[in-house]
Amino acid sequence: MRRTIACLSLVLLLSSCSWFHRVSPGAFEVHARELAARWQGSADDRAWREGFVPLEAMNPRGWARVGRVPHWVNISAHNGAWQLAAKLPANSPTHADVRWPDGSASQVPLITAASAYTEFSKPADFIEEDCPTKGCRPLRVAGAELGEVPLKTSRGTIQVPAWLFTVEGVEQKYVHVAVAPSAVTARPERVPGGDEEVMAFDLIADKPNELLLEYGYGACDSIHGARAYETDQLVVVDVDEEGSDELCLLMLKTATITVTLTRPLGDRLVLDYGTGLPVVRGVRRR
Repeated sequence: MRRTIACLSLVLLLSSCSWFHRVSPGAFEVHARELAARWQGSADDRAWREGFVPLEAMNPRGWARVGRVPHWVNISAHNGAWQLAAKLPANSPTHADVRWPDGSASQVPLITAASAYTEFSKPADFIEEDCPTKGCRPLRVAGAELGEVPLKTSRGTIQVPAWLFTVEGVEQKYVHVAVAPSAVTARPERVPGGDEEVMAFDLIADKPNELLLEYGYGACDSIHGARAYETDQLVVVDVDEEGSDELCLLMLKTATITVTLTRPLGDRLVLDYGTGLPVVRGVRRR
């Protein structure tokens, strides 16, 4: 499948999406081979398998996921209305171990509570409204402790060290991941001009040679099945789609489909044919 995501906008419009056509089996294999050669043994490959590659924002200006904070709290945080009302820990550890789902561990450097406070206490880059007199008040930080929070990474979901700040009058802790930026590798970039095709995959119980793929498609697209290109280290997956000359509702839909491999996946990575990037395990159950 080779298509432009703009054609699958969530905006409800009518248009013709006839500009993309099926990719022949030969063309699929040629491009899949190129993607596999580009990825295999690369710095991105090593970082994905052995490094610290977050798959979500490490610090999205968030509170602990326990209940909801009052509206004024979010407005105040967005506007940077922080006040330090206590001394922050001075003798915190400089390193900590993170444990991966396979049982291995890595030592990562940590930032101090003071550094974390300096980072999150700045106002947001884009402030849509100033602090209203009655709707915004100081967020007084009364202390901090080192804890852990879950984080999705290329090697699975792990518990990472995080500073948990106590704020006067707020039940939830304010969370800031304590892992230093020097330990983190950014998520790799897709191949130029590539569009995501396969969004997620899962293994299928009692069918070791099959994968369940989650993918997106247009309202008038025809689906001709899924296919895979395999090496000893990688599997490149694709959903064989074909556009239509009809006037269609421009809306992205999602579905699942299975693809059969020549042998069980094992520890091989799954790459998306559209982007050339690894596909994360975890199909959304409907």
